[in-house]
Parts: sequence; C-alpha cells; structure tokens
Amino acid sequence: MAQPHRHRRHQRVREAASPRYSPSSSAPAAVTGVLLDSDVIIEVLRGRREISHGLRAIEHRGVPTYCCPISLAEVWAGIRPGEEAAAEAFFNSRGEVVLDAAVGRRAGTYLSRYARSHGVQIADALVAAAASVAGLRLWTLNRRHYPMSDIVFHDT
Repeated sequence: MAQPHRHRRHQRVREAASPRYSPSSSAPAAVTGVLLDSDVIIEVLRGRREISHGLRAIEHRGVPTYCCPISLAEVWAGIRPGEEAAAEAFFNSRGEVVLDAAVGRRAGTYLSRYARSHGVQIADALVAAAASVAGLRLWTLNRRHYPMSDIVFHDT
C-alpha cells in the first residue's frame, strides 16, 4: 500500500541514527534542525514575544523545527479549555521526532549516569536522547535538566 504524501513540515525524523552522527563528535557545523523542549513550546503558546520571534527567525532561515511525543504529553497535560486548537496547530506545523529503541537505550544510559547525580528524570532523558539520536540541536529554557555532554544546544 502506498504511503500517504506528507507535507515537508509534517515529516518525521528518520527512526535510525544518521550515519554521519557520532555521539562522541563535537557540535555539527550547520544546524540540521532544532528539537523544541516543552518549556519553549509553552512560552510560544503563551505568546512570549522573544521566544516567538526566535522561533520565527529559525524557521525563516529554513531550519526545520521538531517536537517529540514527550513535549506533546507535557503540554497537553496542562492545556486549558479553549487552547486545544492553537496547540494542535502548533504541533501539526512542525516535524515529529519518533521515539524508538535507539532513543530508549540512549535515555536509559542517561538515566543510569545522571539520575542520582543531577536529578535527571525520564521525560528529560527521553527528550535529550531524541535530540541526540536524531542529530538535532535542543532548544530549552532550562539547560540544568540536560547535563549530557553529547547534547548540542540551540543558542538564541
């Protein structure tokens, strides 16, 4: 059966790690994409001007932005009546990072290494692993949640 055609903005990040990606490598030369953490998404949905302008600037430069199911769950858990349509439009206009076995293994490694020493919880470990495995930069407003050395952050 043929796969339905997805608009470029609705594409999924490949489920396997890029062959170019090496967990021990330094920051990539060019930004291939940015994974948005739930705190950034919440600020955009609340209308925080500087975050919204930063997101528009990234996308205007042609850099794709992505969300993951963890962020969707965190946003949806606190959504108020009447905000569903705006949130749905936001998530539908970005790519989706798929959580697979490679992401699960990497998140488990992060938890075993950083849970006790840094208080890393499973949601943050999964978000970090999703960014790392997909070779994306992570845009978060709280870098303390991500002490992992292989995470490349998006600088606004």
